Formats: sequence, structure tokens, C-alpha cells
Amino acid sequence: MSVAPGLQPESWHLLSLLEQAPGLQALGDTLADLADEGHPVVVGTADLKYSNGLVRFQDRHPDKYLQFGISEQHMVSTVAGLATTGLRPYVATFASFMALLACEQIRTDVAYTRQPVRLIGHHAGITLGFYGTSHHATEDLAITRSIAGLTVIAPADTAALAAALRASVDHPGPVYFRIGRGRDPDVYPAGTTLEIGKAIEHGTGSDLTLIATGSMVHPALEAAAALTADGYSVGVLDMHTVKPLDETAVLKAARGSRLLMTVEEHNVLGGLGGAVAELITEHGVPVRLHRHGIRDQYSLIGPPTHLYRHYRLDAAGVETEARDLLHAGTR
Repeated sequence: MSVAPGLQPESWHLLSLLEQAPGLQALGDTLADLADEGHPVVVGTADLKYSNGLVRFQDRHPDKYLQFGISEQHMVSTVAGLATTGLRPYVATFASFMALLACEQIRTDVAYTRQPVRLIGHHAGITLGFYGTSHHATEDLAITRSIAGLTVIAPADTAALAAALRASVDHPGPVYFRIGRGRDPDVYPAGTTLEIGKAIEHGTGSDLTLIATGSMVHPALEAAAALTADGYSVGVLDMHTVKPLDETAVLKAARGSRLLMTVEEHNVLGGLGGAVAELITEHGVPVRLHRHGIRDQYSLIGPPTHLYRHYRLDAAGVETEARDLLHAGTR
């Protein structure tokens, strides 16, 4: 059988997936580096090693790599057992399959028993576009942040993903990583570091603070820059750790800004916006909060770029949403 130039005849188009998602190569490379350094890392996936870049780990550490096939629930339960032996399992699959399909195994086998398993949900939100509702993950933050003892992290870009993976090695208890499709623009330089549970502050804003997570950090920064150029005072918090929420950073922003707006590629119910709303309400901070995301509906099907535009989740859309909030706040 002949294939198009540049593709691998043995695997048809699969290797080209790595070129389409360069940010996810950091997943396999960083985990392989951790194994090189002597950390007791084992890695597994559910038939998606080319989609998530874990083939790069397999190439370097075939003896520490596990292929589970299309068996996500079995994968999670198995690595919960492996973790009891002192290993640090990192397992990855599409975010919709990890959080929704394996929810019971995450709760009962991993979190309830406090095993140091690292669960990686990639292609989160609406990044799978044409794959449709079954593959869109707009509920995973709500599900995972409601599971007791589970840390939830959504890095903004490739460098943040690598930093979060490194920060997780000795982190107690289980962790859920929410990452995109590996095409997010760079926010941070290579070699950056982050502290789990501590937000990254990009300036302060007396008019508005945008609190963004994961793939929404870059558009939030672009929106803030445009608004600042127009004379508004706008800050951005990169809330890479959704749970535990950086309460100090959120309360500082709530007390220092006239308006807050959360930005997430997720249902506005139960995710980052819900976490921020719960916190400022419990502390009685009188600030207006607008939750920006997908408003309690099953997202449409189409190219991700078109979907981001439709839901105002690209930079222009976040800016428009913020301007509407600022204008409403002055009336």
C-alpha cells in the first residue's frame, strides 16, 4: 500500500500526530527524563501513544512502558495497584475518557486509597473538535475537583506542563493533569518552574482581574494587553492548580479589583469559576464575578478554531467578554 510522502508506511499516519501536537512531545520527554534521573516512574496509556507523545517515553524506556489498549478503567485500577509497590505511575488518555469513563476507578481505587497515581487527561475541553460530544471534555474539572484528596492541575503550555510534571514527582497523593492538544502558544520559557497550589500572577488590575486556567491563559494575557492599551487596569492570574485553589491569590485579586472574570475551556458549572465563586462567597468579599466558559450546554462540533471563536474562548472573544463586563460594571 502506498502512503503520502513523509508518512510512515508501517503505521500510516500515526507518527504524523506527533508533528501536529508538538506540545505533547514534552509529556513523553519529561517523563523519560525523570526515569533517567532515577525516579520510580512507570508510564501507560490506552492505545494513544502517538496522540499524546508517550511513544517518546516508550522509545527510551520500553521496560517501564505499559500499553493497556482501549481499557481506561482497567488502566486506572491497575496502576493504583502498582503505586502500592512504590512506583510512580503516570497514565494518559483523552480527558473525556479519563474523567468520565474512569471516574469510579479514580475515586475508589486511586483517591480513596491515596495512591500517588498521576492521571493525565489530554485533548481536554473542545480541542478534539470534529470528534464530537463523546470526545469533548467540558465536565472533567467539575468531576475531578469534587473527588476528595485529588489535586487538579491544568498547565498553560509546554513549559508549564514539563514544570508541573516535575513538581508532581514527590507530591503526596494522586494528581489529575488537564492538558490540551499540544498546540497552545507559548506563555513561559523552557525550563520554567511552578509550585503546585500557587498561582502565577501576571500583573495586578484595579479594574479587572482575569483568572484563567490551562489553554485559556494565553488568550487571557492577550486580552489583558489589549485592554491595558486602552487605559484599563487589568491583571491576570494563571490558576494552573484548580485544586487546591490558591486562596490567597484569589482573595487578593477580589479585594483589589473592581471585577473578576474566570476563563476556562469548560462548563461554567463546577470548574474554575465555581471554585472562585465558592471562595469569595464564603469570605464575604463584595466583588462582581463573571464566569466565562461554555454555558451549560453540549459544545458544537467543528474545527477547534471555529469553536473557540464561537464560544468567545480565543483572545478576541475573551477581550470582548471582558469589555462587556467592564462596560456593564460602569453602568
